[in-house]
Amino acid sequence: MRGTTPGKVLGILALLILGAGGGRRAAAQAPPGWANSSGEDPSGTWAPRFDEDWEERIPGPEIGDYLGLPINDAARLRGDAWDAALVELPENQCRMHGSDYGWRGPSNLHIWQDVDRATQTVIAYHTHLSAYGAEQTIWMDGRPHPPDYALHTWQGFSTGEWEGDQLVITTTHLKENWIRRNGIPRSDLATARVHLMKHGDYLTVAVIVYDPIYLTEPFIRTTDFVYNPQAQMAPWPCEPVDEVDRPAGQVPSHVGANPFLDEFPARYGIPPEAARGGAETMYPEYQLKMKQMKLLPRPAKVVPNR
Repeated sequence: MRGTTPGKVLGILALLILGAGGGRRAAAQAPPGWANSSGEDPSGTWAPRFDEDWEERIPGPEIGDYLGLPINDAARLRGDAWDAALVELPENQCRMHGSDYGWRGPSNLHIWQDVDRATQTVIAYHTHLSAYGAEQTIWMDGRPHPPDYALHTWQGFSTGEWEGDQLVITTTHLKENWIRRNGIPRSDLATARVHLMKHGDYLTVAVIVYDPIYLTEPFIRTTDFVYNPQAQMAPWPCEPVDEVDRPAGQVPSHVGANPFLDEFPARYGIPPEAARGGAETMYPEYQLKMKQMKLLPRPAKVVPNR
């Protein structure tokens, strides 16, 4: 540059280097919703895999099977009183799963983005599950969660952020629902933390439930999906009907005594004390304690007539 001394050239070069470094810092401090370079966008259509927990997710768990659940006495009491006929009631036939449990259902999953056109930042992710047509909005723009008294819904209020290559979702304001489909409840004061982890064509969803009412420790479980761009997302029309003729106001229940609670531990050779669950039953060391417990007599096998 004509008329520029070596000292000025060095000064200009220093400013350019600092400017480049400043640009990198600005990118690292990107606004909420900015795509994380190390995270894989989970958008797309996904089909469920049932290799894990097949019997619990499809046929359904056994009555009285609380093994491995960190529940307290209040949750246990609710589970003991539960009757499967509750789902026959018209008010329950179209009842959605909560967003913390909905991933477990026999549902195809669709995920898509809302993007701000001016800044190209991700404002929100949306999910659609084919079961019940459940949809969840996950806000990525840094907005706060509403106050405790705000509306509670099946899907709750969710915000998301990238932690490394995982999309982490925090959900509050959930309506009361269940942790397991045999009566174990989850309260409306619970918070769910969901980790979406994409590995190529596979998506793992890890859900951690924190419930101060019914759980003594956080409860975690995982669900897997495989990428399927041709998956069909059919609508889910639901119209309740009277399936069973019952007297008005009658609610199926086993309050006071449930005659089926011993069937699960007897059939599988599990100590009845262990089947009652609790945080201790989540850990491998509990197997040593189970060896000192008494078992119930196994039921006789029924041989079908030929």
